[in-house]
Amino acid sequence: MGRRPVMKGTDMSKLALFSVAALIGCLGAANAQVVVSSKIDTEGGVLGQIILQVLDHAGIPTQDRIQLGATPIVRAAIIAGEIDIYPEYTGNGAFFFNLADKPIWQDAGTAYETVRKLDLEANDIVWLTPAPANNTWGIALRTDVAEPARIATLSDFGTWVSGGGSVKLAASAEFVNSAPALPAFQTRYGFKLGQDQLIVLSGGDTAATIQAAANQTSGANAAMVYGTDGAIAFSGLTVLEDDQRVQPVYQPSPNIRASVLAEYPQIADLLKPAFAGLDLKMLQHLNGQVQVEGIPAADVAHTYLTDAGLLD
Repeated sequence: MGRRPVMKGTDMSKLALFSVAALIGCLGAANAQVVVSSKIDTEGGVLGQIILQVLDHAGIPTQDRIQLGATPIVRAAIIAGEIDIYPEYTGNGAFFFNLADKPIWQDAGTAYETVRKLDLEANDIVWLTPAPANNTWGIALRTDVAEPARIATLSDFGTWVSGGGSVKLAASAEFVNSAPALPAFQTRYGFKLGQDQLIVLSGGDTAATIQAAANQTSGANAAMVYGTDGAIAFSGLTVLEDDQRVQPVYQPSPNIRASVLAEYPQIADLLKPAFAGLDLKMLQHLNGQVQVEGIPAADVAHTYLTDAGLLD
């Protein structure tokens, strides 16, 4: 579901463009409606509905193409002009522009300004103000462990583990072995987990790691997560802040074609407060309502916007 959609070098190939044409068909630039789209995962559905409903409420004509496909499909679609707006993650700019080895993506402000400038120049795509939530790799600790020990950040966690704190982390093999993941956390935060402190689960699904920590499977009390995973809010876990910025920042931002924004310049101001309210806990909660409680994304988005006073 709503984990960070890491590109890992995926390019915008002719195949992706062909797939866009097949999926969307004859949507054209001449269409006066704003074509709203999103990625296919849970979070994509929620964010897409937020955009769609804000625009609809403002009287802007729209067409719903939410949950169109994976990152390569929607990215190719907006470049081709087949969709007009969709939510994308700032950290994916590292892969869109072949800059994954640069440290700029660890700082939220720098990452946003960099991808905003590059995409406008290269593709006439405008990145609007992002949400504060960061959907990146992280570590979550059972709240009944974190709160008594006053562990809120990964610096706290590193000190606690090094001081003999009892931890057992459920994670994927990729997270355990990939240099930018657990090894990077251990190096920066000064702790080391032995094999007896790790539960390596096949597949790398964060739903499984979260469930293991929530149920204390094999003694697990910590889990590999993506920051806005919906199950976190329902599992008694606390995501620890990456206070020394080890991981790239993945903040969701509405991406809109510049020509469409020129036609409807009010869209930037309309969406700014809607995304400003999406901090980590709120986006976890909204995703969880869909993923865990089974509430349709359209209803979740409507309730969020109504409670925020944005549909008055």
